[in-house]
This record gives sequence, C-alpha cells and structure tokens, in this order.
Amino acid sequence: MNEKTSLANVRQNDAGRIEVHSRAIATVVAGAVVRCYGVVGMAPRNLRDSVAHVLRPEDQYKGIDVQVSTEAITVDLFVIIEYGTRIATVARNIMESVQYAVVHALGEANITVNVHVQGLRIEQADKEPKDATEGQPSRWRRFGVMGGLRGQRTEESN
Repeated sequence: MNEKTSLANVRQNDAGRIEVHSRAIATVVAGAVVRCYGVVGMAPRNLRDSVAHVLRPEDQYKGIDVQVSTEAITVDLFVIIEYGTRIATVARNIMESVQYAVVHALGEANITVNVHVQGLRIEQADKEPKDATEGQPSRWRRFGVMGGLRGQRTEESN
C-alpha cells in the first residue's frame, strides 16, 4: 500500500469525526477481490514489494494500492488471473465487486478502481498420483467400462 498519500478517509458529522484508515479500505478490497471468479492471486507491484512479501508473507495487502484524497478514493489492483478465462470480463467483475464492497462499507464514496493484470496462471485440477496404482481405474470401474453388469467384481479380485 502506498503510505505517502493521506492515511484516512475523514468525515465530519453532528456526532463527531469518522476516520477510515486506508488499510481498512484495503482489507475490504482484498475480501472483494478474492471472491471474484477467475482471480488466482495478487501480484507484487514491483521488485521491492516482491522481496518484502518473501520477508513478511502474512502481508495481505500485496498487490493493493489505496490512495485516499479529499474528493476520491483510487484503488490500484495488481492481479494474476486464471488462464482460459476472459481477461476483460474478469477485470470488469473485479472493478464492480470492489466498487460495490467499498461503497457498501463506507457509504457514499467516489471510488476509482484500476485493475492491472500482471500474469496468467494455469491451475492444475489434478495432483499427481501418490503411487503407481492410484492413477489407474479400479477393478470395479474397469469391469463396468468393458461391459457386463455394473457393480460386479472381476475374477481377479476373488
């Protein structure tokens, strides 16, 4: 997160003053992004952030840059998207989800969301088998596929 900008979204009302820290906004944004279909993860913005993430892996704000000014909130997101999805559709979904989440959390807000797709990742559906027989069909399945009555065991198993 960019700490050089103003740190809080400040609102004044009759009861007093409300300050929303930019990290609180980043937490709302992170929750909205991880729920979007097609998002595999967040990407560091630059080499310095990449090294910082290795040193502090618990940093949930990797890839989120929140800038708060008196008239608007600007959110820059650096994401990794799943290979095979429509990039423009996923990016638009991220924008709409983040805008909705921030407006819902803060009330009326002027928010701009910029999505930077840093890469694509191919998700592997199946892990490699643990042993040699795990990847092969069972005797039940082989018999059913080859014909005959399903649910009967082969003579090998008797």
